[in-house]
Amino acid sequence: MVLTSISNALPEFSSFYHDRIQAELKEIIDGNPSALYNMLRYHMGWQDEHGRPYRKKSGKFMRPTLCLLSCQAVEGNVLQILPAAAALELIHNWSLIHDDIEDAGYERHHRPTVWKLWGQSQAINAGDAMFTLAYLGLLKLKDNGIADKKIAHSIQMLTEAVLQLCEGQYLDITYESRRNVTIEDYLDMIAKKTAALMATSTSLGAYLGSEDGKLIDSFYLFGKELGIAYQIRDDILGIWGTEDNTGKSANDISQKKKTLPVVYGLQNSNHEEGERLLKLYSQQSIQGEHITEVLSILDRLGARDYAQDLVRQHCRQALAQLGTTGLDPSRQAPLREITHFLLERGY
Repeated sequence: MVLTSISNALPEFSSFYHDRIQAELKEIIDGNPSALYNMLRYHMGWQDEHGRPYRKKSGKFMRPTLCLLSCQAVEGNVLQILPAAAALELIHNWSLIHDDIEDAGYERHHRPTVWKLWGQSQAINAGDAMFTLAYLGLLKLKDNGIADKKIAHSIQMLTEAVLQLCEGQYLDITYESRRNVTIEDYLDMIAKKTAALMATSTSLGAYLGSEDGKLIDSFYLFGKELGIAYQIRDDILGIWGTEDNTGKSANDISQKKKTLPVVYGLQNSNHEEGERLLKLYSQQSIQGEHITEVLSILDRLGARDYAQDLVRQHCRQALAQLGTTGLDPSRQAPLREITHFLLERGY
């Protein structure tokens, strides 16, 4: 199976879903007048810190889009399950608000993070509100004619994904102070932290549009492989991506993140280079010429090429899982196009 990059931009059909997801999110969040929700609206990019309307480039809405595309692929009613798609995006953004606190991240998309403006306590509270709204969003499925049994199982699916996400975040934080993190350790961590929610996005969309258990399982495995590829590509961009594209003011080296290229470097360097990398990552911060030194070591070891090869491998495996569904190729086409986008995305 040959994988080639089609474009470094989201497929055109994504805008159709994007606008509807955005409208559903606003309906869920904007129904709450309390000032608490100003923090949520700020984080979503709808207003500035003073409550004034703000226009910025919206996120990719990758998880809810995958949910809707999966539902469409199995001939389900996409508009009927919009609340579930919105719930996935709310859970994702809950994790981002808390991630920024745990990582001491000052900026996201060129703006101060919620905790930086309102403090850690209020940011935790805002994240918890986002989390709760996700479940209220799922309950809105009843208004759209989804059976109670399906709603209950949807809640179970999302809850299990959240628990895996928390387990993955635990491992991620633990690995920051561990010297002997292996590539296998790292892949296990991102399978939980990132891929679990992506897998639930695709399987939830298929579940709400189909009764075929085997089909739903195939969509779960498709999303899991796609999620692993997505995170590894994110790791590449976190080191070699540009600030204009990623929206991050600091790269992963300056923040001492042991992402896949660094884990690969530590595992495959000679004794001298490995000890030097460990020494640099033991410092309080990595700045200036030390960032350049880390980049030089990773480049010599071929860490970027190794990581991109893994992205390609997991995209292939994702497409292979999609192929097991037996769905008409025309129904698979949008999901295949999204997979090709993720292979080479620059943001």
